[in-house]
Amino acid sequence: MATQIYIVDDHPLVRQGLSQVINNEADMEICGEAEDAPQAMKDVGPANPDVIIVDISLKGNNGLELIKNLKAIHENIPILVFSMHDESIYAQRALRAGAKAYVMKKESPTKVVEAIRRIIKGEIYVSPSVADQVLHQIVNGPNNATSTSPIDRLTDRELEVVQLIGRGLSSREIAESLNLSVKTIESHRAHVKEKLNLRNATELVQFSVQWVDQQVM
Repeated sequence: MATQIYIVDDHPLVRQGLSQVINNEADMEICGEAEDAPQAMKDVGPANPDVIIVDISLKGNNGLELIKNLKAIHENIPILVFSMHDESIYAQRALRAGAKAYVMKKESPTKVVEAIRRIIKGEIYVSPSVADQVLHQIVNGPNNATSTSPIDRLTDRELEVVQLIGRGLSSREIAESLNLSVKTIESHRAHVKEKLNLRNATELVQFSVQWVDQQVM
């Protein structure tokens, strides 16, 4: 029986492209797709996939949170992250959230197929550079690991708030998007400013906008 793949990505062209690549494999086929986290959480159970492909950036939600929620319910289904976001920042976060593979969208489609074949065997698939990062932390300890970005100091939720600030959302809009209170968002903003040594809200917004711009370049 063919390996069943479920895709979660908010770009129709990406879903279409992935579907074509996967359906061209004799032993793989797409069993469903979603453009956001709520639809995925509702549909994954009935679709009964062998592998789930998730993007980091989704409408109204963060792919890392979706991975955590999916693993809480479907712990035995391996998850592959397929994202435009820099693996040096997000790959280890994705693995900690429960993903088994991380492939950047700039890579060849054959990398996705290779990653799927690896994770259905119970293996982990990341690029050599990410593997080196992980080994460095194992050998030297996380506190001695070389950090390439101040973003590494942030929690997954704090990073999500930075992304939304960078997209121009207010605290109230962020709260509504994440189903959190405004007070909680303000607390996250304060922690981000402290961790990144930002003096005020203006510097926070400037940093967040620059960060988001860097991610889409």
